[in-house]
Amino acid sequence: MLTKKYFKTKDEYEVTFAYGGDADSVALLTAANDWVPVPMKKNSKGVFTTKLRIPANGQYQFRYLVNDADWANDESADAYVPNEHGSENGVVDTSVN
Repeated sequence: MLTKKYFKTKDEYEVTFAYGGDADSVALLTAANDWVPVPMKKNSKGVFTTKLRIPANGQYQFRYLVNDADWANDESADAYVPNEHGSENGVVDTSVN
């Protein structure tokens, strides 16, 4: 699940990424930070979450790496695009505020 909060003063969004599937560990990978894995923390409801500040006026691909082995997409992504591995990446769109 994605939630976005716009900050006018910085022209950026705080995006909350959430993965609710069964997992021991989840990391967010996104083009917004050059695909550097961001570990996600599991909350009391069993949902893995993390927040990133992302520049406005862009579209950024992302995926979740589950248990260091499996890839997952977010059902609430703004769009999906094919990737070079024969699957799809989710897209978070910050072009509308």
